[in-house]
Amino acid sequence: MDMGQSLRTAWEAVASFVPLLIGFLVILALGWLIAWLVGKAVAKGLHSVGLDRALHRGGVGEYFERSRWGASELAGKIIYYVGLLFVFTLAFNIFGPNPVSSLLSDVIAWIPHGIVALVIVVVTAMIAKAVRDVVSNALSGLSYGRFLANVAAVFVLALGVIAALNQMGVAMSVTMPVLIAALATIGGIIVVGVGGGLIKPMQQRWANWLDVAERETGKLSEQASYRAGREAAMSRPGTARSGAVESEEGASTPSGRRDSTP
Repeated sequence: MDMGQSLRTAWEAVASFVPLLIGFLVILALGWLIAWLVGKAVAKGLHSVGLDRALHRGGVGEYFERSRWGASELAGKIIYYVGLLFVFTLAFNIFGPNPVSSLLSDVIAWIPHGIVALVIVVVTAMIAKAVRDVVSNALSGLSYGRFLANVAAVFVLALGVIAALNQMGVAMSVTMPVLIAALATIGGIIVVGVGGGLIKPMQQRWANWLDVAERETGKLSEQASYRAGREAAMSRPGTARSGAVESEEGASTPSGRRDSTP
């Protein structure tokens, strides 16, 4: 084996690889800087146009209160990391077709689905917040009104999450096992607990719950009838006139007594 030929081949391989490596590093450095600047600009721009205030008024802002980032900062971070994915794709494409470039291309192709799923979750969270407020205010006179409001909000949010997973292409593989497990759990509780030795305790509990619901519903109807009757009575002209006369008589009585006293 010719030693000189081997060294020459190795040197040619290194010489051809070094420019590619330099180009790879240059693309990474410049791309990282551009992605960082764009992410910062997007975060500041969204904050200046009032995205955080709008989401806070819409009810989604409370979810960001426990987070390190606000809504505008989170959007800037998303833009930054998406930009890095494009930068890595361009950098690895210098070396020609390779598994890393293929993986990054698949991830970039999935990004629009992820963005749509995120929008679905945000909009659904706003709708769930509105539903919870409406139900809670409508049933504020009931002790279990807040519980029903939370149940309705969770139900709406669960529908949004399922729609988001479907958009991401993982709905069937994730939601179906969870749904089957939930139904199996509920069925087991009903068969073993309610249909077995807990029939009488469950009957007593249901009777108590229904009695409480009936009493509180009756209180609500009585309060509504009282308010309606009072408003009807106050809106009558004779009632308002008599109230004004009584107020005038009450105001004139002390002066009359002072005049009658010597």
